[in-house]
Amino acid sequence: MKTKNTLLAALFGLVASLAMALPAAATERYANAAYASVSGQTSIPVGHAEFCQKRPYECQPMHPVGHTTLTDPLWRELQEVNNHYNLAITPVSDMDLYGVEEFWTYPVNGYGDCEDIALAKRAALIERGWHPSTLLMTVVMQPHGEGHAVLMVRTDRGDLILDNQEALINIWTETPYAFLKRQSQTHAGQWVDIHDGRPDIVTA
Repeated sequence: MKTKNTLLAALFGLVASLAMALPAAATERYANAAYASVSGQTSIPVGHAEFCQKRPYECQPMHPVGHTTLTDPLWRELQEVNNHYNLAITPVSDMDLYGVEEFWTYPVNGYGDCEDIALAKRAALIERGWHPSTLLMTVVMQPHGEGHAVLMVRTDRGDLILDNQEALINIWTETPYAFLKRQSQTHAGQWVDIHDGRPDIVTA
């Protein structure tokens, strides 16, 4: 296990060093990025609704900022936060941790599932000064049909996805997921539908 963790850390370190060494290339890659299309309010994931009941101060109305301008320092910051939590938190299901199917919370003692890791990344970026309305919890469906949670970061280069299953930060259209819904930009306790019209995405 120690050897595996060491190799994993080295891999993430290599990815991080390459990404942070080439911010200009990253900027060029995202120059024509798309934004996910959304509509009106939709149902709130049960886990997030319970999260908001326990932490109502984190689920308040927000004055929306359309996007974050992705400067080189902010690009590196995004990489640092993403890599840190992908390495620091060992993925474990809610059933194994808490004995329930769904429980959204911050990672405890280095363990958590996808939404816990996404919540931790969101909190870390907010603490660093990123606007909450540009950091949106998002529910997607994986190719095999299982649900998954990621963090969508709205930037001037498009909607970027921070994913605990992927070391690289990708534009949403470059992920293998079908996008279902995300937090509203005007209220952290409300969600909106995502219209994922890509023809090559299989949702079941």
